[in-house]
Amino acid sequence: MRLSHKYSALLVLLAVVAVAPLFFPSSYYYRVASLVCVNGLAVIGIVILTGYAGQISLGHAGFAGIGAYACALAPVHLGLHPGAALVLGALVSAGLAFLVGRPILRLKGYYLGVASLGFGILVSMVLTNESAITGGPDGMQVADLGLRGWLAGIGLRLTTGQFWYFVNALAMLIGAWLALNLNERATGRALRALHGSETAAATVGIDVARAKLSAFVISAVYASVAGSLLALQNRLVTPDIAGYMHSIEMVTMAVLGGVGSVLGAIFGAAVLTLLPQVLTAFDQYEQIALGLIMMLVMIYLRQGIVPGLLALIRGRGT
Repeated sequence: MRLSHKYSALLVLLAVVAVAPLFFPSSYYYRVASLVCVNGLAVIGIVILTGYAGQISLGHAGFAGIGAYACALAPVHLGLHPGAALVLGALVSAGLAFLVGRPILRLKGYYLGVASLGFGILVSMVLTNESAITGGPDGMQVADLGLRGWLAGIGLRLTTGQFWYFVNALAMLIGAWLALNLNERATGRALRALHGSETAAATVGIDVARAKLSAFVISAVYASVAGSLLALQNRLVTPDIAGYMHSIEMVTMAVLGGVGSVLGAIFGAAVLTLLPQVLTAFDQYEQIALGLIMMLVMIYLRQGIVPGLLALIRGRGT
């Protein structure tokens, strides 16, 4: 029996997550791999918004910043456990995305991109300037999640790198499963119809405004949870997490790997997370090499690395 695309993609991800630690010679590799998983989770949200629904956002780092600072501020001011603070950050991000998305999603194309970029810049400025609350440019400490000590108490002892690798990998796998499941449901079909043509989607009874807003809110929650996990892992958060360069980085990861594919976008996140580590051997030419690689991929694999390679393989097989 042939597996569906959803289960095939999940099995590939699960196999990679399970096998990768066998090739990690030190805890540093766990650290880098955990960053790949966090970035992978964030770009899955971009896939839902841009790959499925065809909407552009250049301000999603703002939601990552909200999630990250929720984990820093809520334990201090509200006495919440960091895990509960993560949930609170996701809820705040969803509510804010709903309020912000209603007016800006009336825009299209680069107008929408600029409007969303403005939102991200606004969040970053607030986090930077409200130093009495957020610590300003220096940021602030984040409370320990506490789960590693609990796991040690039941006999499962993990290093910090191992713990966060498995936590972030689990979050990424859950996020991928939800996104792939959404794609096969009526909501996903509505979003894909919206991507093709808003006018055609409206003529078959799809509520275009509601569908776009739903995609925007869902993607904001993904970014918020990714930001929270990154803050909890680093035990420190600064306004850079909400900076516009982080937004550009997320979109670039998704587009490079294949913005219409969950597996492709995660692969793009892995490439852009790992390449700077690999290219350090080029010393001062690191950025030039990275830019050249990205240009070549976009020229010869316009759909992204994974969809482009799959198309080449299928073409040779026919």
